[in-house]
Parts: sequence; structure tokens; C-alpha cells
Amino acid sequence: MSASTSSSLLDNVRIVLVNTSDCRNMGSAARAMKTMGLSQLILVDPQEMPNGQAQALSAGASDVLANAKVVATLEEAIAECGLVVGTSARSRTLPWPMLEPRGCGVKLVDEAKNFPVALVFGRESSGLTNDELQLCHFHVQIPANPEYSSLNLAMAVQTLSYEVRTSYLLAQEQDYKKSKPVQTVVATDSEDVGEDEYPIIEDTERLYQHFEDALKTTGFIVPSHPGLIMTKLRRLLNRARPDVKEVKMLRGILASVERAAKNKN
Repeated sequence: MSASTSSSLLDNVRIVLVNTSDCRNMGSAARAMKTMGLSQLILVDPQEMPNGQAQALSAGASDVLANAKVVATLEEAIAECGLVVGTSARSRTLPWPMLEPRGCGVKLVDEAKNFPVALVFGRESSGLTNDELQLCHFHVQIPANPEYSSLNLAMAVQTLSYEVRTSYLLAQEQDYKKSKPVQTVVATDSEDVGEDEYPIIEDTERLYQHFEDALKTTGFIVPSHPGLIMTKLRRLLNRARPDVKEVKMLRGILASVERAAKNKN
């Protein structure tokens, strides 16, 4: 999905709230979004649906709340997205590619020109699970005071939405496509790099499943003792960000590995 106008660019930025327990936080988050020009709110398995209290806290952003999409899983919320950034308040056992808030805003706006992107926020008390964070290409952490880093959900949404808007305004003021380093692409073959360079989440999830199936076929992964192989592989591929053509190439390689393993048996 290409964002051909400035308004559609911001419409390509989705704010995803996972398993929110207090509907008032949904209203406050909607208010934080609208002040920064964002309108696409997705609620994943909320513990309670928005009600009058949520509407009151939205303070004029009731349209954002009323138009919020409710889905059952995070996978469903981000299926069409080409870039997903998950918020994390603490270090994890397995490090993941990290973005600073300012860099997060830049990257989201940059890639929202080509496809939907998502900024994912977790539960008020515990944030996102490790499995949910592994569905994200990058993690972002707000560098709050380590002695008192208590940010509520709406504050976190406001802070990162502000970074998105700051980057959006910069993109309007200058020829951003020519000035940003990420747009400088060196072709490695005769084919041109297309506008939709990166695959959406559905396609990368199919790649991960194909990897797991192939590695089980060769015996590299033992189903009864899988260990952290797939988690580490996800981290490696998320760090590399293979484009659409590279994903197709990897799946072709995996298919040939599967055929060779089956013929050997």
C-alpha cells in the first residue's frame, strides 16, 4: 500500500494496544494519538471494551476510539504491515535490534510511504511477552529516568507518537527521499529494487515456518528439544531485514534442502 499523500502517510501508521486492562487508558491513548495526527488504533484482545469512561478520557478524540479495530491476536493486527516496532521497558534475555525513540519515528515515517507500519504497546502491568516481541522487527525503549521510569500507557503512546509527528513534519519540509541514507540502494543485479522492497509480516511468518519445517526435515531441529534455534534465527533475519526477492530466494533454497533431505531418506 503506497502513501501518495501526507494524510495517507499518517494513516499508514497503526498504534496497536495489546490486552489493555483499563478502558480509560484506551481513551487517553486515543487522545494522545489525535494530537499528533494519528488515527489508526487497533485493540488486541482488550480485557474490557471502550465505554463511557474511555470516551470521557479521549477528550475530543472519540472518533479515533469509535473507529478502533478490535482483533483477537497480535498476528492479526500486524499481518498487513511491512514494519513492526514493539515497545519494551526492560532488557530481555535475548537481545533484539533496538531503536531510539527519535530513530523509531524516522523509520516508521520512512517506511509508511510504502506500506502500513505498526507501533505495538503491551499490557499496563507487564508489557509485551517475549513471543509477542519476537513478532517485531525492532524494539524501542523510552530512555526514562532509571530511578523512576514509571510511564503509563498513554504517556508512552504520546511520547512515541510525538516522534512520529516530528519525523513526518521533517519529511514535509525537505526532499526527504533524497536526503535519507536508507533510500540509497546499490543494486546487486540487473533488476530494479521495487517500491515494496520489504515483505509484509504474513510473508515473513511463512518464511520462519518454512525454515522450521526444513530444519526438522534435516534433523537440525529435534521436535522434542527445539531449544532457541528459531528464536535466534528470527533475531538474525529481523536484523538483516531481507527484502521480497531475498525472501523468495531463501524459500527456494529451503525447498531444495527439503527435496534433497527427502530423496536421501
